[in-house]
Amino acid sequence: MSAAAGPGDELLGRILLTRVVEPGDETGGRWVRELGVDAVVRRLRERGEPLPGASGRRWAALVARAERAEPRRDLAVARKAGVRFVCPGAAEWPGQLDDLGDARPLGLWVRGGADLRMWALRSVAVVGARACTEYGAYMAATLAAGLAERGWIVVSGGAYGVDGAAHRGALGSGGATVAVLACGVDRPYPRGHAGLIGRIAEQGLVVGELPPGDHPTPSRFILRNRVIAALTRGTVVVEAAHRSGSLVTARAARRLGRHTMGIPGPATSGLSAGVHELLRQDAVLVTDADEVVELVGDMGELAPERRGPVLPRDLLDPAGRQVLAALPARGAARPDEIALAAQTTPDDAIARLYELRALGYVERHGDSWKLTRQAMTSLREGPDTR
Repeated sequence: MSAAAGPGDELLGRILLTRVVEPGDETGGRWVRELGVDAVVRRLRERGEPLPGASGRRWAALVARAERAEPRRDLAVARKAGVRFVCPGAAEWPGQLDDLGDARPLGLWVRGGADLRMWALRSVAVVGARACTEYGAYMAATLAAGLAERGWIVVSGGAYGVDGAAHRGALGSGGATVAVLACGVDRPYPRGHAGLIGRIAEQGLVVGELPPGDHPTPSRFILRNRVIAALTRGTVVVEAAHRSGSLVTARAARRLGRHTMGIPGPATSGLSAGVHELLRQDAVLVTDADEVVELVGDMGELAPERRGPVLPRDLLDPAGRQVLAALPARGAARPDEIALAAQTTPDDAIARLYELRALGYVERHGDSWKLTRQAMTSLREGPDTR
């Protein structure tokens, strides 16, 4: 009992509850909101009557967890590992997490020197398939690097595939990134990413709801995604099959009123099928960092206008282009025939033809005119108008 949180000790009480209540448990969140942390902890420690919404079996399991919880030890272990616990209402707490309502985290374990609240204000989630293709890894890394270069924080889940590529892209460009884990932040998962997550902790932040040493489970991965969605201004899905967990993040972002974006892939790729379905609903198609920033950024942060190359004939005035278009692709034509096709007078057509000849587009053959090889090449390079 000596390790229990004492009355009024909000920090230790919340740390104890991270050992008792699973992430995203709305019933537990409602208890905390309605009764307060101290009252919930006291009820658990005293083995009192079950709180509203808890069956006898569930309450017994929660009480057993509470008996084993040692919040002071957890706090000491965390501090030794360079980890701090941030409570709702603290100066570093990102206020946008409050949008989760009773599913809001009881607190967050944070590893790294940056201020989580400040970083979250200008952050974007980049998520996707673990078993991604080379295209997916390239797009995730390129997108993350572009966002980081523009001063945005890249948030992802630290997993293999798209997550790892996004983190590496941000770090490789000298930018900042946040990994939100489904386990204790002192024991990175997956183990193959221990080096990457260690680097993120040095250059960015590693965040999680679970106390030191806790392990991930399938349900914890899914529930972790709501934190990624709430923490950021928008979520970009790079590659995702129909049952991908990254779609859970995107749907949570949509419910929370955040921007939801997707990067398209080949129509034949099963790994892009989930993204394409997302785009068929109300997600926005994006292809690079500029287009993402246009959505999530401040007013005036617009992506450059996308245009094809400017061809020489684009510099002609409309009347000149009309006469040029009236010449046949093969063979020659008389000025009166060209005038008829261009809907102008023969005199005007002849004047335009001489201008076009000076520019190298047409040549005269007796009383007729035909396109030059330069003009034929230019026409082939132009848009297909068939």
